[in-house]
Amino acid sequence: MPTTPRAQTLRIAELVEYQDGSVVSRIVVKAETGSVTLFAFDEGQELSEHTAPFDALVHVLDGEAAINISGKPFHLKTGEAIVMPAGEPHAVKAVKKFKMLLTMIRA
Repeated sequence: MPTTPRAQTLRIAELVEYQDGSVVSRIVVKAETGSVTLFAFDEGQELSEHTAPFDALVHVLDGEAAINISGKPFHLKTGEAIVMPAGEPHAVKAVKKFKMLLTMIRA
């Protein structure tokens, strides 16, 4: 899947649109050492609990999300961010429609 060309100004939250009943994603940058992916979740949509071998930074660009990390609930709103540590189970659910930028570091 192609990534967004570098050295250009992006209105990041506008690179992906909400779709009824869906989670939409778009890779912005992908490299061996990590990736940056934009997601748009319709209200009530979720990513079920899973683990990742790398740290991940979730930055909420719009809306509200419930994020559970190792059984601990977090409620994030526009402009807030959280680190999901490598190896810890986590899940994401849209409390309201929301967009997030996910940065994975594979170092």
